[in-house]
Amino acid sequence: MPEIRLQKVLADAGIASRRHAEAMIAAGRVTVDGVVATTGLKVDPTTQAIAVDGLPLGAPAGTTCIALHKPPGVTSTVSDPHAASTVLDLVPREMLESAGRLYPVGRLDRDSEGLLLLTNDGDWAQRVLHPRHQVEREYAVGLSRPLTALQVETLLGGIELQEGRTALLGLRAQTPTETGALLQLLGPQAPAGLAWYRATLGQGWKRQVRRMFGAVGAPVARLVRVRIGTLRLGGLRPGQVRRLTRAEAALLVEAGPPRPRDR
Repeated sequence: MPEIRLQKVLADAGIASRRHAEAMIAAGRVTVDGVVATTGLKVDPTTQAIAVDGLPLGAPAGTTCIALHKPPGVTSTVSDPHAASTVLDLVPREMLESAGRLYPVGRLDRDSEGLLLLTNDGDWAQRVLHPRHQVEREYAVGLSRPLTALQVETLLGGIELQEGRTALLGLRAQTPTETGALLQLLGPQAPAGLAWYRATLGQGWKRQVRRMFGAVGAPVARLVRVRIGTLRLGGLRPGQVRRLTRAEAALLVEAGPPRPRDR
């Protein structure tokens, strides 16, 4: 195998972005064959022993599933040279190192926020994402003015997008209690005066909620994903992460869509 720059090897393994990997190397945290590595070093990861903070690269990692509250302005990718920050920058170093390679399960666009899942388990990610498993996504949608009856009817009845015809599975106005809790969670920068709705989808096309509401003349001012399947954002504040329990991870891909009274 041709030799590759060490920072690329670390980035490909999900340890850190290339920029952060270079900083880790410069700080003396990376060794190759037991020797502290230097910036710019090229290695063959198939034959050389690479370790970060004493932990061998490629050491077997258990299944890790993480819930993260993505703030607006953060990119839902593991590496983007044009992004100021990515979701991996929010994950504590010990989580990254123990998980091996973490990647997002689906995405939220840069301006959207809320619940995002990360994992190192491709099978689990596929079960969450594939439409046949009916794992719903629920969003809090902030609009500059309330929807009309015709707009609600159209969003529930179906809209043609580039990928095909799609409709919301559910749409209702948020209760005052839900709105108060959401604004408190979002913090002092939370917008005032918006009309808030709860919209539920059965799949996740790119910028789908924004495109659907825009198609009926209701541009989205704020978009927060509050639920994926059985898992809710809860009290997770912007930028916070937590590991899912085994029971939570299993229930998410086994339970199917929640019953109406749970929505």
